[in-house]
Amino acid sequence: MPQRLAGKVAVVTGAGSGFGEGIARTYVREGARVVVADIDGAAAERVATGLGDAAVAVRADVTDKADAAAMIDAAVDRFEGLDILVNNAGVAHRNKSMLEVTDEEFDRIFAVNVKAVFLACRIAVPLIAARGGGSILNTASTAALRPRPGLTWYNASKGALVTATKSMAVELAPKGIRVNALCPVIGETGLTATFLGEDTPERRAQFAATIPLGRFSTPQDIANAALFLASDEGAFLTGVALEVDGGRCV
Repeated sequence: MPQRLAGKVAVVTGAGSGFGEGIARTYVREGARVVVADIDGAAAERVATGLGDAAVAVRADVTDKADAAAMIDAAVDRFEGLDILVNNAGVAHRNKSMLEVTDEEFDRIFAVNVKAVFLACRIAVPLIAARGGGSILNTASTAALRPRPGLTWYNASKGALVTATKSMAVELAPKGIRVNALCPVIGETGLTATFLGEDTPERRAQFAATIPLGRFSTPQDIANAALFLASDEGAFLTGVALEVDGGRCV
């Protein structure tokens, strides 16, 4: 069976662990060459080393303009272009009252979850267009579509990302660039305890009971969706906010 991303070059942010690592590994398996970008340089290096010559690690704070440029430049310098940008890096505030979120937490959430996408796309779009088009994926959340108390400002940042995705899809369509969002339900990532408030078997069971398919998402679940949307199989999909959630948003 042919590799579904053969010859493609991708940048994946937050790729040192969790969903981003799953996406990076799946993309390489399917023939892509990948820039593994993460604020944790050691984590990025671990993932990239495991993927061999098809990957390169870049330590990048996605909220920093120079770092955003460096991770995009790495795709051009190492792999001679860019076809796919996956804006996956994200942060949240701990599950708590909206009135308890600090100024610093609010600013960080919107910097990572929203402004970082602005910074990366501003650099990446001309490069993807120069290759005749490609794909941008933004990792949003079920929180954007079915918000619940305790994560209000995180929910708001992901709602902004879904709206931006749809607007970008329309604006960039003439350039041949498709833009879609992934909306995962809670999964095994570094943010699990943040979302739950307290990571206990009881809290996990309580949350899993709200998911019709009865379990958390996995990095591979999200990677499978990210592969489909970036591949030619998703060629007529743009502006989609795909729920990868076991039925959570129903």
